[in-house]
Amino acid sequence: MTDDIDQLLISALMEDSRRSLKALAQISGLSSPSVAERLRKLEERGVLRSYTVEVDPKAFGYQLQAIVRIRPLPGQLQEVERQIQGIPEFTECDKVTGDDCFIARMCVRSMEQLDTLLDRINSYAETSTAIVKKTPVKRRLPPMA
Repeated sequence: MTDDIDQLLISALMEDSRRSLKALAQISGLSSPSVAERLRKLEERGVLRSYTVEVDPKAFGYQLQAIVRIRPLPGQLQEVERQIQGIPEFTECDKVTGDDCFIARMCVRSMEQLDTLLDRINSYAETSTAIVKKTPVKRRLPPMA
């Protein structure tokens, strides 16, 4: 389990993963060595898995994001998964229960690129695509307490 200080440190890192130990110490009221030890323990327990940055895909020309529901044709589940993994424009993919086996997010530069990429898996699966207009809730943690 995590305590209140661990949760405070995790929240601070979620806001800015580049915060220094000194800044985290000020936020938590601990010394820098104590913060370092807590972070080490959180990493060892697998609570903290990585430190990352958020990049805007538009900076690289990706003007559209799409959510794609994917239903493999009979016997094509593994091939569909391989195809999705092999298309780098798929930035996230979850294998889910229900009618669709995969729900994926992709970034594309144009509608034409979207069609071209989806054509690569359409011989193995049925797809249903929605274009993302806005993301009112960015990926976030559920409540920790």
